[in-house]
Amino acid sequence: MNHLTTSLCKLLGIDAPIIGAPISAAPPFVAGVSNAGGLGVIQATWLEAEALIDTIAQVRYLTDRPFGVNFVLPLIQDQDYANLDAALSAGVPVVSTFWGDPDPVIERIHKADALAFHTVGSADEARRVVDLGVDVVVAQGLEAGGHLWGQVGGLALVPAVVDAVPDTPVIAAGGIADGRGLAAVLALGADAAWVGTRFLLAAEHQSHPLYRERLKTARESDTVRTKVFDGGWPDAPVRCLNNETLDAWLAAGAPPPGRRPNEGEVVARYSSGEPILRYSISEPTADMTGDLNAMCLYAGQGVGLVRQEKPLAEIIDEMLSDAARTLARLAGP
Repeated sequence: MNHLTTSLCKLLGIDAPIIGAPISAAPPFVAGVSNAGGLGVIQATWLEAEALIDTIAQVRYLTDRPFGVNFVLPLIQDQDYANLDAALSAGVPVVSTFWGDPDPVIERIHKADALAFHTVGSADEARRVVDLGVDVVVAQGLEAGGHLWGQVGGLALVPAVVDAVPDTPVIAAGGIADGRGLAAVLALGADAAWVGTRFLLAAEHQSHPLYRERLKTARESDTVRTKVFDGGWPDAPVRCLNNETLDAWLAAGAPPPGRRPNEGEVVARYSSGEPILRYSISEPTADMTGDLNAMCLYAGQGVGLVRQEKPLAEIIDEMLSDAARTLARLAGP
């Protein structure tokens, strides 16, 4: 039985203090996180409104548990937040936003009776967005994989954010890959953990076998923070595994966009035949072909703890059990 229920779990109607990072829009993955007791989150930024509505319907078919959607704010402004409005019209209960100022969308979210999550990188930013009306804050530490907003490690950031917004639930993100990490962030005052890298090896995730093998053999020191993978999201740093694209760029003296080695080269293709260029933000998925190791291999610093492929239910159950044992051990006899 899971005894790690927090106030955020009660607010969201979930059983486990585990939030799936928005690393997929695949309904089996999102629903799988929710069915295992956590909160699955659709990465909705790159879905047009009609496709998003269809994705939400598929997730609902696969689970009767709560789930959310995530949007990168500057990347959905040009279409006047049409896909956000589509998600809200479909009745999604949680909207997570990232990168920038959530002020333009908070009222939209609340009018649809949804909760507004927003990712921050500092205590000051947490105070500001809570004053704007954000319901739940995600404190993203520098250890996190994928796109990075802040500059502070989670051990320092999470308690600072918790203290800054004492009446607001806080989710800790970055480097949480097992039950010890979950126990640690709960001890720091967080109400849940935001888990990404560990879930890349879930049976339900669509990551390519080559990508999975790289993750399974990576050490905690094998990730880098770089802005070189910027195709589709300019000037945004990411944390990923080192690879041939990074090596060639560094060997060339880390030149700026427009002068990078083999820039514009097609390195892979989607199943539709659509090309994927070197330096794209796309990561290798099971339906792609080509030189997949040249693509962006997102991973957080917790990757050194990620070794086994398992169904989401097993991964989450293990995290909860290990966290409970860790906390019990610290409580003493």
